[in-house]
Amino acid sequence: MAGKVHLIGAGPGAADLITVRGMRLLQQADAVLYDALVQPEMLDYCPQAVLIPVGKRCNKTSTAQRFINKMLLDAAHKYQRVVRLKGGDPMLFGRAQEELQALAQAGIACEVVPGITAALAASADAGVSLTSRGQARNVLFATARVGEGEAGSDWVRPVMAADTTVLYMGVKQAAEIAAALLAGGMRPDTPLLIVENASLPNAREWAMSLAELPQAAGWELAGPAILLVGEVYRAKQALADGLPLQGLG
Repeated sequence: MAGKVHLIGAGPGAADLITVRGMRLLQQADAVLYDALVQPEMLDYCPQAVLIPVGKRCNKTSTAQRFINKMLLDAAHKYQRVVRLKGGDPMLFGRAQEELQALAQAGIACEVVPGITAALAASADAGVSLTSRGQARNVLFATARVGEGEAGSDWVRPVMAADTTVLYMGVKQAAEIAAALLAGGMRPDTPLLIVENASLPNAREWAMSLAELPQAAGWELAGPAILLVGEVYRAKQALADGLPLQGLG
């Protein structure tokens, strides 16, 4: 009989931000297929398990999704307790639907365990709430990135309507994102933050205006980063005014 697969959100990075349920299932797992963004410390929770790296990183050599799906099916037919450990929350920009569909079609039982997404960790690190009474009553999670062979999406219109926006996987496209938002009518002085390695000891942030965003496209950041856009970051931007923006380019 096939085993059961658990799609677990590893959270934004810090090993102790995984949920109690997720950690318990890791401690019971026979095999763990883990993402490239999963910190090595988190794998210390499952020394008994066979560890299978299936990393996917933007613009880097990575495991194709169809092969990840097959590896999941193979693992479920070999082990009773299989964990698919995904960075952040598996149901947000994590390709979970493709894996869930492959498992369902094969008749393999699956449970999803949510995790803390990077937007929440970045907000905590920055000390700025995504919402603010009387100022920001809604939050949009979006991405401007389009995968190979995928049709583009109208992401600009919902961003323009949102009080606060979190753009995932956007730093490499910083120039294109800035141009699209400016063309859509967003003010050049709109404040934003870039947060890298949210929740980790080496987390960093940069406060700037939308007009300054294009220069971030050339930065060689060491870890994953997200963009946070909205008036709630006005105070952060004011503190940073006049200071040079320095990436790793």
